[in-house]
Amino acid sequence: MSQFMQLGQAAIQNKNMAEAVDWFTKALEESPKDPQIQACLGQSLCWQGLRDQGIIHLRQSGQLLLKKARKNRDINLALDMADQLQYWHDYPGALEVCKQAVQINPDVVRGYQLLALSHSRLNQKKSALAAGRKALQLVPGSAMLAILLATLEAADGLTAEAKRRLEKVLKNPLLTPEEKFRAHKELARFLDKLGEYDLVFTHLHQSAEVSKRLPEVLRQDAGLVPQMLETNKIEFDRELLGRWSNTPFPAEPPAPVFLLGFMRTGTTLTQEVLGAHPDIFVADETDLIVTVVKELNRLSNNQGSVPEQLRKLDLAGVLHLRDFYRKRAQSLYGDKMEGRLLLDKTTMNTIDLGLINCIFPDAKLVFLLRDPRDVCLSCFMQTMIPTPSTVHLLSWQGTAQFYAQVMTWWMTVKPKLTMDFIEFRYEDAVFEFEPAFRKVFDFLGLDWDPAVVDFHKHAAGKYIASPSFNQVAQPLYSSSVGRWRHYETEYAAISAWLQPVINEFGYDD
Repeated sequence: MSQFMQLGQAAIQNKNMAEAVDWFTKALEESPKDPQIQACLGQSLCWQGLRDQGIIHLRQSGQLLLKKARKNRDINLALDMADQLQYWHDYPGALEVCKQAVQINPDVVRGYQLLALSHSRLNQKKSALAAGRKALQLVPGSAMLAILLATLEAADGLTAEAKRRLEKVLKNPLLTPEEKFRAHKELARFLDKLGEYDLVFTHLHQSAEVSKRLPEVLRQDAGLVPQMLETNKIEFDRELLGRWSNTPFPAEPPAPVFLLGFMRTGTTLTQEVLGAHPDIFVADETDLIVTVVKELNRLSNNQGSVPEQLRKLDLAGVLHLRDFYRKRAQSLYGDKMEGRLLLDKTTMNTIDLGLINCIFPDAKLVFLLRDPRDVCLSCFMQTMIPTPSTVHLLSWQGTAQFYAQVMTWWMTVKPKLTMDFIEFRYEDAVFEFEPAFRKVFDFLGLDWDPAVVDFHKHAAGKYIASPSFNQVAQPLYSSSVGRWRHYETEYAAISAWLQPVINEFGYDD
């Protein structure tokens, strides 16, 4: 290993990504055909926030590893790189590596597994299904591959076949907790699609019981977000929220638009419709506000809560955080966002709405509403990566309680906000598409563009971070409105949490 590589890896250990990039760049100048150096440089650039530049080097590493694999048929390192490309949401790049890898060695099941996932995330359903079938052919006894294939079958409309496959999987007494959890959760979704409503919650409750044993769930701090919400409700008062509301911030670049709400309220649908407008650039589920919070913590030496830190901040600090946000966005998206309105859709930034209002009082907010009963049903039925927020959605009561906590925060902070906002109902988007979205575009100061009607055509074939990525790649449908009525008896257990929100937003019958 060269000295530059050693210095670069030492910089990574010290979490100094800028220095790591410098050392790996020097190493690459010495050995431009070294796939490990390309990979290290690419990873460092991505960690630094320079994703587009990093992806270039990760893709080059993948091609160099494929070149080696053609000599010895060992495609494992190339598949590792495909995995990394998927991690950084470059599914087209991962797809290209996987396609070549399975041609070099068609006997490696992981190649087809990653190929199926790449096709799936790009809404290429037929190709994903073919790859999933090939993977299971190679290892016919794999429960996890059978579950994967079932989800691909259902996505392609073969829901009855998917149901039978999972029923067979669940007869296996040797399933791991993860396999059992996924099988019950996915089977519940398939039964819902098939209209077998009386069996759905049986499997959802069984998945909830199994989830308590999953290591990735046990690692989450379930109290973190509820504690933050309680702190925010108390400490974000009118004085703090209005502190910089009369400050004449520069008009260029304009403040971002924030698209917020709760999970499964239609934020992805809304982002795709708005993003189909030529004057809007969508930042989809990013870390922009998370990094601003970290920078605020750094400025405050991690002393006190976020509201306490904001009270001690001066105008220079606010201007620094605004500039920090913009530079982070620039590093992520480069010239693609130039001259366009930045729409920051990171749904659960709702938790940080107080900070957003303080730093960007000149911003605009589109807040999504949906019938609380449909929201909770959709959240409980969805499989999500465990985080301090999503860990609450694993049980029926936990879903309702967490939803109520977040919406109570919204109801508390809404009258105190100084930024302009509009509440936008998912049901209006479904049943009154053009009038509803015209109001949103008017709010944003943009003319109506007929192209937004075909939003689903723009969504097809690209990566979308939300779990509803395949739903927004098809024309609008109304079957998800009022879906809760199929399970009306289940709501008695959670009505105490939901009824105040139902009443507040007029969703009572």
